[in-house]
Amino acid sequence: MRDYDEVTAFLGEWGPFQRLIFFLLSASIIPNGFNGLSAVFLAGTPEHRCRVPDTANLSSAWRNHSVPLRLQDGREVPHSCRRYRLAAIANFSALGLEPGRDVDLEQVEQEGCLDGWEFSQDVYLSTIVTEWNLVCEDDWKAPLTVSLFFVGVLVGSFISGQLSDRFGRKNVLFVTMGMQTGFSFLQIFSKNFEMFALLFVLVGMGQISNYVAAFVLGMTIKLEDWRMLLLALTVPGLLCAALWWFIPESPRWLLSQGRFKEAEVIIHRAAEINGIVVPSTIFEPSELQDLSSKKQQSHSILDLLRTRNIRMVTIMSIILWMTISVGYFGLSLDTPNLHGDVYLNCFLSAVVEVPAYVLAWLLLQYLPRRYSMATALFLGGSVLLFVQLVPSDLYYLSTVLVMVGKFGVTAAFSMVYVYTAELYPTVVRNMGVGVSSTASRLGSILSPYFVYLGAYDRFLPYILMGSLTILTAILTLFLPESFGTPLPDTIEQMLRVKGIKYRQTPSHTRILKDSEDSPTVLKSTAF
Repeated sequence: MRDYDEVTAFLGEWGPFQRLIFFLLSASIIPNGFNGLSAVFLAGTPEHRCRVPDTANLSSAWRNHSVPLRLQDGREVPHSCRRYRLAAIANFSALGLEPGRDVDLEQVEQEGCLDGWEFSQDVYLSTIVTEWNLVCEDDWKAPLTVSLFFVGVLVGSFISGQLSDRFGRKNVLFVTMGMQTGFSFLQIFSKNFEMFALLFVLVGMGQISNYVAAFVLGMTIKLEDWRMLLLALTVPGLLCAALWWFIPESPRWLLSQGRFKEAEVIIHRAAEINGIVVPSTIFEPSELQDLSSKKQQSHSILDLLRTRNIRMVTIMSIILWMTISVGYFGLSLDTPNLHGDVYLNCFLSAVVEVPAYVLAWLLLQYLPRRYSMATALFLGGSVLLFVQLVPSDLYYLSTVLVMVGKFGVTAAFSMVYVYTAELYPTVVRNMGVGVSSTASRLGSILSPYFVYLGAYDRFLPYILMGSLTILTAILTLFLPESFGTPLPDTIEQMLRVKGIKYRQTPSHTRILKDSEDSPTVLKSTAF
């Protein structure tokens, strides 16, 4: 009895058909990048101050001094959340007293922004922050919006695999694509913050791609009204609907469902595109293994903690993925807070990922995993710590350092998928990568609040992200080196964490020797 790979070997591994499907699938996930980081602009917080009603009986001098000043980045700026008590300064104005000369402003009673806020429109005409006044006491709601999106991504990643197995890869792909597009479009008509946040969770559930930031270059569309921006981001999803007629269902899944004729049609089409003559008989139902009824040893998530070695690998992988995710999404979401043009900074943040992916591919091909990962993380973390040392007048240098940090973290993020897959044995590899990916989702949920800390100290997010990244780089050096070594099939064959003493058993020695006789090495040609 032959399995699917053996039956379809005549098609080749990377012919025109495979390349076409790869391109179409890549095109289908481009909207993921738009939705994933749209909050950079949708939840942007412009400069703001307390509104003073036009009906307030104030002289021009008192109107100009109605808001107290505070220190920000070494300069005095109007307070964002406080104003002088309106009744008091109206009384001073009526008495003809002048602020600063006749009245000591430090002694004047203050109050909150009882009449709302005035928002600067230098960068944004409107955002959800200006729409629903998500500032001061409610400023925690803006980062919560982003966190809720990633909560949706986390939930979607849990259920998407089961849905794909039951209803087919193609069906779930286009349903989730429609889910992203449809709920994103409905967000335009949000009446309040709660409605917007709930829809954002559903948008996140539709986005199950591993690479959330697929070509964030599209995010540089310069639309200053948040509803028009959402409308523009919805259009690519509608265009991708046409891919339904070009992307086929997975033949392997069709076989597992007993739909042999449909699988044959797709294989015939692939052979035709690849210019290959199809055998007179591709397969017979009686010849194929029933993929859904293979009897394999049962493994559970608890096996990731069964031995001391795999337990250490799991814990270290969780820390590694979570830290990298916090750094990657934290730096991506923080780009509007950098000096200079918001749109240019976001464009540079996207562009810097291209050389990072190229470098990661080269490192995976030719150099050890541990040192490649550690070097990328050290680079990303160290430059972030240097940001606080840059003089305020050299803000362009700060931007360069942040972009270099994003470069290092992105390179590490793209390598960690391959590295983690090589560390775990075949019997629990999917579970190991899945648990690590879940940790990454948790990191993305936390990342908006790392950015939020910048409201208290501008350099605090960089200090925290830089320190965590460097500590994780050190931790990476204790992981086993998997470059050029056979992939383990069982837990006992796993490579061992550095710095921990183990008792060598005769059976383990024999297993390692057997695996060396017939090695299987994971080829990293793409990610």
